[in-house]
Amino acid sequence: MTGPIGIFDSGYGGLTILHGIRQLMPEYDYLYLGDNARAPYGTRSFDVVYEFTRQAVERLFSLGCQLVILGCNTASAKALRTIQQHDLPLWDPERRVLGIIRPTAEVIGTLTNTRHVGIFATEGTIRSQSYEMEIAKLWPDIHVSGVACPFWVPLVEYNEADSPGADYFVKKRIDQLLRMDSKIDTIILGCTHYPLLLPKIHKYIPRGIRIVSQGEYVAESLLHYFEHHPQLEQRCTKGGSVHYLTTENPEKFKESAQIFLHEPVEVENINLG
Repeated sequence: MTGPIGIFDSGYGGLTILHGIRQLMPEYDYLYLGDNARAPYGTRSFDVVYEFTRQAVERLFSLGCQLVILGCNTASAKALRTIQQHDLPLWDPERRVLGIIRPTAEVIGTLTNTRHVGIFATEGTIRSQSYEMEIAKLWPDIHVSGVACPFWVPLVEYNEADSPGADYFVKKRIDQLLRMDSKIDTIILGCTHYPLLLPKIHKYIPRGIRIVSQGEYVAESLLHYFEHHPQLEQRCTKGGSVHYLTTENPEKFKESAQIFLHEPVEVENINLG
């Protein structure tokens, strides 16, 4: 069986992951699913995030996807491992579900000189300590500090990322993180919405601190994954197409998706519950 590469997110942020992958691997077919009706996931419990994510992955598999990427840090933190260990063997052990935290953790040790790394993320991702755990496995000498940024996602989704009001919320969290650890020289944007706030982040971040967006690293990691798993790669169709699904109003999705992709999209509504 063959099919597209599935990308799932609770909302729109995963579109930055999709964009990064398509930039590097445009020949593949992609199917994007946003659970916009039940977003955000960041403040939900582990059990709820797992259940919602499981429903989404199962739906993408039913639509032919051979590989699903959880383009959502909260889902990667709270649901990925259980789906990989418990559900995947029951559904189809030949298919794969991958997250976006590990690819970032894999490269972070090559990017920091001081070995002090910061993370901006949602409350759920920070509380899960998933980045700290993954980085510790690979780079035990790195010191990690994280700050939750609860207002950053709404700023992006309501198209306020460029507004003067965004400055206060961005500067506040940057100052908070650097008070926690003044030696930080590299900061991970641990939420896929946050790259849209980069102009504001660069405005207030001290010179010399590197900001790490996930899209390019997830794309490179997927390319390497396919090199090591050629049988899976061959089951991913190559027609250069991309289709979008949402659990929310399609017109709202179209409008918001253009903030992330800067291109018109066609989208269908589906129900996961």
